[in-house]
Amino acid sequence: MRLRAPLAVGALAAALANVSAAAPLPQERVLDLCAGVEGITHCGRRIEAEQLKSLPDLAVRDGDTLRVKLFPSGTREFVDTASAGSDRGYALWDYWSPINAVVLFVTSGDDISYAVLQRASNALTALPAEPVLAPDRQRVAVADFCPARCANEITLWRVTREGLRKEAAMKPAAAWADVTVSWKDGETLTIQYTPPGAAKPRTEDRSVSDRAWQRP
Repeated sequence: MRLRAPLAVGALAAALANVSAAAPLPQERVLDLCAGVEGITHCGRRIEAEQLKSLPDLAVRDGDTLRVKLFPSGTREFVDTASAGSDRGYALWDYWSPINAVVLFVTSGDDISYAVLQRASNALTALPAEPVLAPDRQRVAVADFCPARCANEITLWRVTREGLRKEAAMKPAAAWADVTVSWKDGETLTIQYTPPGAAKPRTEDRSVSDRAWQRP
């Protein structure tokens, strides 16, 4: 997900709250945490602080450095940087205990992206939008849609020890709006979206073996 222009506080919080159905905190809590924020990085930090209350042994925030503990030992550091036109920030967004992975919220200027760090292998995979883990732990789905400079596609990623491997992509002929994805089961993705010119959203289920998916 990318935000292309500076947002008012309310719009910023709403955008983050509606990233996807897999958001780690309830919408109401995200809105509350992001009220009065200075920008998207600040909002991410507030969500991180909330998450660390229940995950104190997973990571530590030390000023501009986020230290994530690896398994069974070691740490990986993510350092926020700020320079003219190239600021970058990291925040702990979620923890996937089934695959022992940390989801990071990444900001770069007005852009938002994500990354998944697998603690057992130290493998880091950058993703353009919020990832959604399948219930069978085998795949991750990502919906990357926005008015400009997004891929405007849904991608499937296979979970491997070496990181997430892009498996397939589906791109509508005309870009959808308000796209969210969730898993109906390990082989079926539920997609909600608003087609161009439509007044109401639509929902459809799509098998991971459907011919609409383009594969490398």
